Amino acid sequence: MTSSNSKVYIEILKQIRSIVEEDGLVAGDKIPSERELSDRLNVGRSSVREALRSLELLGIIETRRGEGTYIKNFGDHQLVQVLGTFILQDVKVKKDLIETKYMIERNCITLACERITFEQIKNLTKQIELETCTRHHFFRAIAEITNNQLFIRIWQVISEYFNVIQDVDKPINNRVDYHNIVSALAIKDVNKALNVYDQIAITEIVE
Repeated sequence: MTSSNSKVYIEILKQIRSIVEEDGLVAGDKIPSERELSDRLNVGRSSVREALRSLELLGIIETRRGEGTYIKNFGDHQLVQVLGTFILQDVKVKKDLIETKYMIERNCITLACERITFEQIKNLTKQIELETCTRHHFFRAIAEITNNQLFIRIWQVISEYFNVIQDVDKPINNRVDYHNIVSALAIKDVNKALNVYDQIAITEIVE
């Protein structure tokens, strides 16, 4: 692909993303057809086809025969798992990943402490008591409580990579520690919540 062709290709991808945003499309929604995208972007259908093929290879969209093309759920993407098996061979990269996850989750807890509602406290407490509750479930809920979409997306990506080196779907070991985090969030005591989190991180992240 030449430099000029590459620029056109990237521009088409950006415009497709803009259309998705403008149309308010989310995971599970059908995107415009190849022909419609070609008309809206004023580019050839072959160029649109190439862009859509790359998005499908990345796991961002999926084509259903006879139905059309749909946006996939972020959690269904396999690209991170594939890349992770190569990227995370380096010991330094693994350490950086662990450090980043630790810092992101601490920041999520800090922000959640400011924004958590009574209803969310009740839901977190119930979630911890479920036998199927995992560390991943708990901290995804914490990230969502921040109501900061960038934090949530960053945490999701980091967690996907982290899952390559450590199983995040194991049930939590010590429910008392998780209840203590929720209790601290309930009284807006961020220092207490972070102290408990640090103790959890020593065994569940750092090691």
